[in-house]
Amino acid sequence: METKHKIRIGRVLSNKMDKTVVVVVETTKHHPLYNKTIKKAVKYKAHDAKSECGEGDIVRIIETRPLSKEKRWRVAEIITKKEIVEVKPAEIT
Repeated sequence: METKHKIRIGRVLSNKMDKTVVVVVETTKHHPLYNKTIKKAVKYKAHDAKSECGEGDIVRIIETRPLSKEKRWRVAEIITKKEIVEVKPAEIT
């Protein structure tokens, strides 16, 4: 029997915890009465075993068994890494 796990794609908001990242998943929905587009953002704490994710990365997370009080997701893959631009102090002035 194969179980289907939920999959979400989101952006890493924080990676300050050890082996844990906070991923924000934004969805848009059309309101039927007011004809407005509504944005909804949900934050998930996901397990990052190798601590590879950085802030701003786009990741795919998958539902898993409870790993701690709030962690029920794990990072399946990093889709894109955020470009890090390094500026030397001489270039600022």
